Amino acid sequence: MSAGGDPSPEFWAGKSVVVTGGAGFLGSVVVRDLEVLGADVRVVRSADFDLRDPAACRAAVEGAQVVVHLAANVGGIGYNRDNPAPLVYDNMMMTANIFEQSRLAGVEKLVSACTVCAYPKFTETPFREETLWDGYPEESNAPYGLAKKMIIVLSDAYRRQYGFDSAVPIIANLYGPGDNFDLESSHVIAAMIRKYVEARESGGTVTLWGTGSASREFLYVDDASRALLLAAEKLEVSDPVNIGTGTETSIRTLAETIERLSGFVGETVWDSSKPDGQPTRYLDVSRAQDLIGFESRVELEDGLRLTIEWFGSGGSE
Repeated sequence: MSAGGDPSPEFWAGKSVVVTGGAGFLGSVVVRDLEVLGADVRVVRSADFDLRDPAACRAAVEGAQVVVHLAANVGGIGYNRDNPAPLVYDNMMMTANIFEQSRLAGVEKLVSACTVCAYPKFTETPFREETLWDGYPEESNAPYGLAKKMIIVLSDAYRRQYGFDSAVPIIANLYGPGDNFDLESSHVIAAMIRKYVEARESGGTVTLWGTGSASREFLYVDDASRALLLAAEKLEVSDPVNIGTGTETSIRTLAETIERLSGFVGETVWDSSKPDGQPTRYLDVSRAQDLIGFESRVELEDGLRLTIEWFGSGGSE
């Protein structure tokens, strides 16, 4: 592994890799990076394979040496509030099937992405992996967070029972070009960028959820992809591993930065009748540095600028 934590072309060249959710936001970047490294990549789309069905899941992973499982039913606070049952069912069924069918198909390594939403609502910051089981997640995203938290149980159980090699990176809030900008289901950065860019054009007011007092950690999608590939190469334990920047940013500061970078001149209104979500969320990323040599590279302002430019250009590279 080279300085700075780059994936190894020698490891990936010619390797058969399946990426579930490979047409999605993070998945498409993972696929791009794998192709550059010389891997033989197969993209699994939900339209072609219903991973909630064991037979379809087996067909999806058949012949793969490595599986990167990114397919998920996921959204922002509003979507989580309105869809608790599908968030539990879909994500639990997909993950359980991926583990069992990958094992049966002889997959050599499974990397299944977990989420920072799995952490308890009230957790001392920065979040350390050892505190993951110390309480219940924030209520608005608990169904999704708990379903994804089962990945850690599956990974440990399958390693102990079958010697099946899997890794569970816990990914911080992602953003970047190609994100979901649908205001009904998007996460905070994409929603803010859309609101500010459109208000810049129309001259309207921007209304944001909550008070702005909550804080988050934001990871650029290219950094997340690199971490997943390093996990596939280097992470030989089922212990959860935080993947992020280790930097805390308040939602209000985020809004002010996006407002400035987008060129919006106008009023921002905070709707305090809407939820803030988890009060504080950022990660201790030392385990990732120690085990796989990963450190984030893209500074938040640089990543936001790239994402705003991408969205403002109509969503093209």
